[in-house]
Amino acid sequence: MSTYPIETIRHSTAHLLASAVLELFPGTKLGVGPVIENGFFYDLDTPNPLSPQDLLKIEKRMKEIIKRKEPFTRNEMKLDEAIEFFSERKQDYKVSLLKDLKERGTTAIKPDEAQDLAAEKPNVAGIYTTGKFVDLCRGPHVTTTGDLGAFKLTKIAGAYWRGNEKNKMLTRVYGVAFTTADELNNHLTMLEEAKKRDHRKIGEDLELFTIVDEVGAGLPLFYPKGALVRRLIEGLINELQEAKGYTPIWVPHITKENLYKISGHLEKYDAMYPPMSLKDEANYYLKPMNCPHFMMLYKSKPHSYRELPLRWTCTTTVYRYEKSGELSGLTRVRALTQDDCHVFTTPAGIEGEIKIMLDLIGKVYKIFGFKDFWVRISTHDPANKEKYIGDPAVWKESEAALQKLISGRGWKYEVGVGEAAFYGPKLDFMIKDALGRQWQLSTIQLDMNLPGRFNLEYTDADGGKKQPVVIHRAILGSTERFLGILIEHLAGAFPVWLSPVQASIIPVGKAHAKPCGKLHKMLLKAGIRSEFEPSNDTVGYKIRQAEKQKIPYMLVVGDKEAKLSKLSVRLRGKKANKTMTPKSFITLVQKQIAGKKGRS
Repeated sequence: MSTYPIETIRHSTAHLLASAVLELFPGTKLGVGPVIENGFFYDLDTPNPLSPQDLLKIEKRMKEIIKRKEPFTRNEMKLDEAIEFFSERKQDYKVSLLKDLKERGTTAIKPDEAQDLAAEKPNVAGIYTTGKFVDLCRGPHVTTTGDLGAFKLTKIAGAYWRGNEKNKMLTRVYGVAFTTADELNNHLTMLEEAKKRDHRKIGEDLELFTIVDEVGAGLPLFYPKGALVRRLIEGLINELQEAKGYTPIWVPHITKENLYKISGHLEKYDAMYPPMSLKDEANYYLKPMNCPHFMMLYKSKPHSYRELPLRWTCTTTVYRYEKSGELSGLTRVRALTQDDCHVFTTPAGIEGEIKIMLDLIGKVYKIFGFKDFWVRISTHDPANKEKYIGDPAVWKESEAALQKLISGRGWKYEVGVGEAAFYGPKLDFMIKDALGRQWQLSTIQLDMNLPGRFNLEYTDADGGKKQPVVIHRAILGSTERFLGILIEHLAGAFPVWLSPVQASIIPVGKAHAKPCGKLHKMLLKAGIRSEFEPSNDTVGYKIRQAEKQKIPYMLVVGDKEAKLSKLSVRLRGKKANKTMTPKSFITLVQKQIAGKKGRS
């Protein structure tokens, strides 16, 4: 087994990829090749577009280079020498990086380029040579290419140079790499299973949602079944939180420009849609957040400490101009519906309010079967003060309060320095799905800054004016993202209470259509969502269709069942049928719906 850190193996394999491409396609210009989760990518400007077939050629050449056991050799060059060196080789992108390095001391502009270049020594660049391949790199690397091998190139995509849409589109080749072949094979097996669970395909197959170009990228449309699932999920959240004293409000979808000047979004948030310029009126914006509206609603009336906490919720859509290349089905959209909550409380009430929120989040995860989760405490970065608003002392106080609450509960947590919102620290809840993939869902944000920017206040017991603390919270994060993750977690097989159709009634022949219609009405009256299609298709075909639609129960009605004294019940994913009375079946399903935990 290799003793190299996995990041070193993946970084070295990215170099191996670039080396193979240069051998196969002379004249290729190299961009960047950082490590990412489970693997790496390299951005390339090739003389001709790469095809999926080219990946096989590149893999073959990479394996040949591995057999050569070419050493990774590090050298150093003065920046001006390095600029001249790569200019002679017509590696324009490397020259651009070196000029950034010379001017700013770093080339990093995005999180996924964190392993890019930084000035370790003044005016010096690290250079790595592997055979005839030379790259600009800080390292480290494995000793030779022979230390590599457990890798697979996975896909080709487009990527703008430096993530800027004004720059040239490069070819991004993705790959995965692991320490051992077994680890690689396990990962590839997981990827194959992930393809089967892709929520975009399942969403179309089950008639849940679609995305069409005429409407726009990142703007999903929901079919009746998908709309029902959305309503049930959001209804569950409303039911749970209203039982804890949360009260719904409503806010509009567009807002005057000045509101976002007050909140700081115009200055700090870069995913807002362009303004709507109206004749003889102020500019209006589609809202990217609901927070400023909650603040203004609070400010519209005087408040006393006796009213606090005010627990306000609003499930509504916000709009964010995400880059087209980053959009993905429901998990990354431009119109996202948040189960948004803002609690206005006194400083003394912070701990109690967050405890309620933690209880709600834990309960929801249990209902949906997310057993493996932990908390990421996102804090500010003291070295990057311009990114945030507010007093650093307030930030430290807020961050300490959150860490105390999570550690006291015994939940696993980690700290993400620099990942806080610009107005306050937050708790991001990370879950693992059925395939072991990590997703961020719920969030709790402790805000001691926006109340000050909006001049919010309440009258305290002593008659003085005090500033409330605001706690932002979303359990689902967004309905769209949550649904996309849930579809893949369950492979589209929703629990009974959440299934758009809970029972499919299947007649054996034409003579059984009448009792099937009677049973259909009986189930609907009992609050069970059933469907009945009196077609001439065979029973086997109808069962296969019901299985494809992930319907939990299939009720086959033939001569024996025609009087409806008993039912032949087939469970999703099972081959054997059970015999039940209509009453016992209805009772079973009603219990599963009420308990929101029955999973067939």
